[in-house]
Amino acid sequence: MDVYILGIESSCDDTSASVTKNNIVLSNVIANQEIHKKYGGVVPELASRAHQQNIIPVVDSALRLAKIKKKQLSAIAFTRGPGLLGSLLVGTSFAKSFALGLEIPLLEIDHLQAHILAHFIQEENKSHSVPNFPFLCLTVSGGHTQIVLVKDYFDMEVIGRTIDDAAGEAFDKAAKIMGLPYPGGPHIDRLAKHGNPLAFHFPRPRIPDPDFSFSGLKTSFLYFLRDRLKENDQFIENNKHDLSASIQFTIVDILLSKLLAASKKTGVIEIAIAGGVSANSLLRETILKQKEERGWNVFIPELQYSTDNAAMITIAGYFKYQSGQFADQKVSPYSRSGN
Repeated sequence: MDVYILGIESSCDDTSASVTKNNIVLSNVIANQEIHKKYGGVVPELASRAHQQNIIPVVDSALRLAKIKKKQLSAIAFTRGPGLLGSLLVGTSFAKSFALGLEIPLLEIDHLQAHILAHFIQEENKSHSVPNFPFLCLTVSGGHTQIVLVKDYFDMEVIGRTIDDAAGEAFDKAAKIMGLPYPGGPHIDRLAKHGNPLAFHFPRPRIPDPDFSFSGLKTSFLYFLRDRLKENDQFIENNKHDLSASIQFTIVDILLSKLLAASKKTGVIEIAIAGGVSANSLLRETILKQKEERGWNVFIPELQYSTDNAAMITIAGYFKYQSGQFADQKVSPYSRSGN
């Protein structure tokens, strides 16, 4: 019998709902919150209020696009954490109520695990290869940077992590310093295409492999621009393409060096990337080059499944459903992994 899962993702500022038939995505609807751009970052209170407004229309759209009735659903999957508690509460409460009303199982999903399991999403009339276990996954976003050894769908070991800031945060902070709109990562990516990545040099952190650190890089970039602006108040405007290319090159170089170290240490050559920063064009190009140079089997999610989305929640929910890992109505969200 076919399994229909409704997935709900509300960990940050995007409200998303998706429906899958087994491991095939039938719909994936995302409502973005434009209001945060004027503040240069996500405002938690505004995010949770927007989720309350968006969640019913988004779920309704997902069901309509999937061309199924709510009574056909086998289970409800939702992001339990990590993320913003106010935002997670909206998704959790809706999922619990909807599952209770339909008298179907509830499936709690870890946001970071879901990003990794996005590699197993399939689409109608279209198939793609998936990683073999074990594989390494570089998970990079605005809030997290990890290297995970994935032994099975829910048997994952974090073998490298940031000791301070995430790679996505470094992109956004650099963009903010340059006066670029939020979110800054995509703007840096766009400007970098017309710049010289070797125009400016920024220091790499000296910490043991395969852990990461980006706070020093952010500080270095800030002080570099502060000193140059004293000499020329038009320095950023005159060099925005080269600055974008140089900071992007540095961040990607740090990520790749740590991934190389992890692959060498574990002997694993099945390599995947996931998370919002996996949409960065230079990171994608750099990882693909290693496929030829090092014999890696490389897996990169489609752009629509790289950033936060509910399809990754439904696919994780499908595997939990298959193994009978159901949640109860007492479940509550968590802001950090490990809770």
